Amino acid sequence: MLSALRMTAVSMTDFILYALLAGLGVAAVAGPLGCFVVWRRMSYFGDTLAHSALLGVALGILLDLNLNLAVAVVPLLIATAMGALEGRANLSVDTLLGILSHSALATGLVVISFLEGVRVDLMSLLFGDILAVTDADIYLIYAVSSSVLLVLMVLWKPLLNITVNAELAAIEGTKVVAVRTALMIMTALVIAIAMKVVGVLLITALLIIPAATARAISHTPEQMAFVASFIAMLTVILGLAMSWQLDTPAGPSIVVCAALLFVFSSFKTGPA
Repeated sequence: MLSALRMTAVSMTDFILYALLAGLGVAAVAGPLGCFVVWRRMSYFGDTLAHSALLGVALGILLDLNLNLAVAVVPLLIATAMGALEGRANLSVDTLLGILSHSALATGLVVISFLEGVRVDLMSLLFGDILAVTDADIYLIYAVSSSVLLVLMVLWKPLLNITVNAELAAIEGTKVVAVRTALMIMTALVIAIAMKVVGVLLITALLIIPAATARAISHTPEQMAFVASFIAMLTVILGLAMSWQLDTPAGPSIVVCAALLFVFSSFKTGPA
């Protein structure tokens, strides 16, 4: 009996540790990348990619593909298409994103409904299942996170330039379309790995809320990126602690903690 209790305690410690490692890995890159989502007002774009991730899951199951690959490929295709279409379509960007976002989400749900004999946990897809991460998930999360952080460091100045003034950046020699497309691809990759942590419906919140909180207490873009990363990691720790103590869903708990930190920072800093 005692040995069984010890094994249960070790098992519980392991899955909490795995969840913490996965959450911190996503949060470390979600903070600085989220700064550009906030600066460039790309929250709707983030929602579009998040919804397309569900379509990736559905197609992956339907075509018997690796789910991690399928979840990454569909948002990447949409991100690349948006990078090419932005400024060229007859429709406004917001309209185009709205069409893609809701079409991808609806198509994904319809495809899932036709998958006979396949049990899909829709709640974990929509709201995350961080407590079920595996070794492979952690390796993938850290591989993608470190790669995106490296590219962010290399492209930091060009990204800032096109964020401040894309036309002036183009005159100065910045390849605006290439840099903008790279940002969209990085966002797609981070959304793909974050789906396990907070789910399709809450991914954009993990990108936006820590960055918005950091914006209120930062003085430079670089400082905001570091602070946003720290806040995102703090929300993961607080969210998992809340989930453990109150038996609440882990993904939504993380987002709730992020929202509370944002509200607290707003009261501390006062009106702009």
